[in-house]
Amino acid sequence: MRGRDDRDEGFFSYVRLEERVPADHPLRAIRALTDETLASLNGRFEALYSRVGRPSIPPEHVLRATLLQAFFSVRSERMLMEQIDYNLLFRWFVGLPIDDEVWHPTVFTKNRDRLLEADVAQDFLSALIALPKVKRLMSREHFTVDGTLIDAWASMKSFRAKDGSDEPPSQGRNGERDFRGEKRSNATHASTTDPDARLYRKGDGQSSRLCFMGHVLMENRNGLVVDAALTHASGTAEREAALAMLDRQERGHRITLGADKAYDVTGFIGDLRKRKVTPHIAVNGAVSKLGKPRKTAIDSRTTRHPGYKISQRIRKRVEEIFGWTKTQAGYRQVKVRGRPKAEAVFTFAATAYNLLRIPKLLAAAAT
Repeated sequence: MRGRDDRDEGFFSYVRLEERVPADHPLRAIRALTDETLASLNGRFEALYSRVGRPSIPPEHVLRATLLQAFFSVRSERMLMEQIDYNLLFRWFVGLPIDDEVWHPTVFTKNRDRLLEADVAQDFLSALIALPKVKRLMSREHFTVDGTLIDAWASMKSFRAKDGSDEPPSQGRNGERDFRGEKRSNATHASTTDPDARLYRKGDGQSSRLCFMGHVLMENRNGLVVDAALTHASGTAEREAALAMLDRQERGHRITLGADKAYDVTGFIGDLRKRKVTPHIAVNGAVSKLGKPRKTAIDSRTTRHPGYKISQRIRKRVEEIFGWTKTQAGYRQVKVRGRPKAEAVFTFAATAYNLLRIPKLLAAAAT
């Protein structure tokens, strides 16, 4: 007698992926918003891909798959390809028919890296926030800026003297390296794994690490990301990136900018006022090493207004963006080498955060 498995063999199952995804599944609204954004980038994609030669993975598929990697904390491209192979929800979101073969992880990675090198991540974020229904959710007058450290894809053992005068790690898969008594700085040393990484520590008493510095410009109405950047880690990187992101915004009126006390620097406040930006910066009331209070660049002309207190309360929401990017999206440490690719990955993670928030905001606005 044949068992149930024997009876089932030889029968074909014609599955429509669209019917297998529940109508109220959260990814449906995200997929619709993603498709609308990608449609506005068709001309950009046409310029990137040649019409001759071996066909590659459609960029829309690559970007949707990369979004899934952030949404579901998939830690590697190999695991992502496995999920797309047998997970019907993943296949539906990517747009890959059920009978099509999934891509090899190396092929997918090379196609994704080509998109990252072409600044498509920044274009994707700009296209998303430019959608009319999304612009209605965003403030045009009140913003917040902040920065965070993102670990580089390099170990401390790779931080070697540029002139080759130091001792290399011992032989073996994970050779030891003794750093005692050795003075190391970015001026004399560089990572052999990722030369763009910089040795940096956030404050006194904290460990130094090879990292980059990620920056986000957030609008204050609903806490959506307006712009994102990733730079070399330095003591002035946060303020320099803030000015660069402000300069990329199209505006013809005065705005406010909230930030923490690290931005309370006289030169930076002056640069903001030249740009017609009201500095809602937290007052740096720390005491210097000489025991004297540090001089703040924020005076009562700014702090007396009720809007200053509102900006100081709302600016803390930017930590939600960094928290989601580092934990859920898995970008506490970038898995690519080189600052340009790392910046694209960070920007794409910030865009994924927006895609999670916007459908809920649109639904709330419709009620």
